Amino acid sequence: MDFSLPERGLHYLEQLQAFFDAHILPRNREWHLAVKGNGELDPPFLAELQAEARRQGLWNMAVPDLLDDDPGTRLSHLEYAPLAELMGRVVWSSRVFNCQPPDVPNVFALQAYTTPAQREQWLQPLLEAECRSGFAMTEPDVASSDATNIATRIRRDGNDLIINGHKWYCTGAGHPDCRYVILLGMNDDGEPDEAPSDRTGRHSAVIVPMDASGVTVVRNLEFMGFSEFGAPPAEILFEDVRVPAENILGAYGEGFRVGQVRLAPARVHHCMRAIGHCETLLDLMKARAAERQTFGKRVIEYDAIQQDIALSRIEIETARLMVLKTAWLLDTQGEAGARREISLIKVYVARVYQQIAERAIQFFGAMGGSPDTPIADAFAWARAFRIGDGPDEVHLRQIFRMEPPGQPLAESPFIVRPPLR
Repeated sequence: MDFSLPERGLHYLEQLQAFFDAHILPRNREWHLAVKGNGELDPPFLAELQAEARRQGLWNMAVPDLLDDDPGTRLSHLEYAPLAELMGRVVWSSRVFNCQPPDVPNVFALQAYTTPAQREQWLQPLLEAECRSGFAMTEPDVASSDATNIATRIRRDGNDLIINGHKWYCTGAGHPDCRYVILLGMNDDGEPDEAPSDRTGRHSAVIVPMDASGVTVVRNLEFMGFSEFGAPPAEILFEDVRVPAENILGAYGEGFRVGQVRLAPARVHHCMRAIGHCETLLDLMKARAAERQTFGKRVIEYDAIQQDIALSRIEIETARLMVLKTAWLLDTQGEAGARREISLIKVYVARVYQQIAERAIQFFGAMGGSPDTPIADAFAWARAFRIGDGPDEVHLRQIFRMEPPGQPLAESPFIVRPPLR
């Protein structure tokens, strides 16, 4: 396994770092004032920064397999991973480079399952940042940790589909520029005994325009007072929504396969951005501890503080190596070959993120819970991370199932029995 960046990846990382230092960090306070102070979703200078990023070729870097006429860098997952980490240092920066969720994961699904005509209608606008998109999977009335519980119904009616259901925490759907959501629902094919025997073969993924008749955005949602920057989740009712049957992604009943195509790389991206944010938190912790004094000495001179900083560094380095391995496996063996590692990083990185955010709050005291630092948002987002894209328990169950069974103790060469007397 070789995680070293090739020359192309190093070039993009150096170029992105220069852009980050020149354009992102100087606008960070301005962004927070606009978003948190004035309630703006997209500050006026965002379009200006996007134009500059595109001019420099730092555009659609998260999408490795683009069509010949699509704008993008065609970086591998391993090449993109350090770029995602750098963008994660400032939570809004991925928007500047058109590398934000849920649009990038949706691009993966659209690339894999749409016709040329559909690509022009649904994919190309995302690649050009002409619109936003959402993902509608979770439901309030069922235990969505088992996604086969999803109850939204998709019924065929001639050349159309009729959709009825109630979704919430639909990522990105609360943005006013969201043009459509990719919805996962159960095929309504008649009596239960007529349904496929495979529980994961009963659902389909469908493109649903937000302006379709019967689509009602009930409200935008927060989690512990936090709403994902630039991609606010929404609660949506779908009442007799009619869309063309060609809006199905993949075949009828392949919804879970579509979900895996979009979720596998998305989890790597989420984890790398989280690691970047952990680096920001650690920088803030070190600065705070070095500048404050208690009981006659600097806070950073206390053993407990030094240990917290050291543990955070160990966790960040471990998480980064795990994610780089997963990105490498995605590049070399595909989603099937990286399945176990995707679950490993999903659990580990989310927990590390929460632990470091918790330490940062303790370092900063009352200020750590205020809106003056990114720490409170990081804590809330880290906690949400342990639920979204599959809760910890689901991934731990998957990891256990993929663990080879232990050898019987009687046959183990590691057990040394005392001689019989």
